[in-house]
Amino acid sequence: MVDEAAAAGAEAVALPEFFTTGACFDERLAGAALAEDGAAAEFLSDAAARHDILLGGSFLCRDTDGEVRNAYLLAGPDGSILGRHDKDLPTCWENALYIGGSVDGVIDADGLGVGAAVCWEFMRSGTARRLRSRVDLVMGGSNWWSIPAWPPAAVTSRLENANIALAKTAPSVFGRYVGAPVAHGAIAGKFECPLPELPAITFRGEFKGGSLIADADGEILDFRPSRAGSGFAIAEVEAKSSVPAEDVPEKFWLHPRGVASVCAWHTQRVLGRRWYARHVRGRAPLDLRWSEAKAASHPQVASDP
Repeated sequence: MVDEAAAAGAEAVALPEFFTTGACFDERLAGAALAEDGAAAEFLSDAAARHDILLGGSFLCRDTDGEVRNAYLLAGPDGSILGRHDKDLPTCWENALYIGGSVDGVIDADGLGVGAAVCWEFMRSGTARRLRSRVDLVMGGSNWWSIPAWPPAAVTSRLENANIALAKTAPSVFGRYVGAPVAHGAIAGKFECPLPELPAITFRGEFKGGSLIADADGEILDFRPSRAGSGFAIAEVEAKSSVPAEDVPEKFWLHPRGVASVCAWHTQRVLGRRWYARHVRGRAPLDLRWSEAKAASHPQVASDP
């Protein structure tokens, strides 16, 4: 899809959050973290240089201290990794997969200020404050899941409709608080996993929101909903800092989260941190190299004149 987006004229491409794996409460992800300079970084560098673009995305990254972080890397047109941002707070069951970071995510891309933000960071006033009037473009992605369709159906259906709307609204209006356009990629598809609180129950869900381009005033220039499946949104917008249209509120959250999300935020944070300490912390990174994987998949490339 990076090849397709570049062929369509994209000069900056924002991949989804967890672009190497996707994420839910799946025990296999305990061993799926990559090294900072491993396959994910090599892929970003390779594709960015090949297409002469900016290319960014986040993945489960195991650092040399043995901790896993949700690291957003931005690669430049020359193939160099220009900077990194670690998502500040894991969301709900993500606490089982990684810990939060403190890298502010303002990245210099040859004079262009790029601000990185990931999923529910688009929901927080603190994210808007750290990027406000400091960047020309916000790049980020989401792995935003659904609310289960449990009884009573009238209640969960109403909550899910609000959840769907919020998954689109949060990234699209974020530029109004920052004063810069937004490029946002979203995971699409269905998943199944147990719940941290009720491991005997299988949560069958799907990822929500979508990929979009929005200008600094919050106008959506192109949108591809996650329900449409794999693909991309593309639009022409000037990457330029402007006077933010909205003041950042003093409250912690930019948008109301809803009752179900509030409950999951607290319970799954506690349970997830315990699970992370037992199953994730201190393991070695998954030993994968993009160059080796590419050569194995496309051996003809090596001998092609």
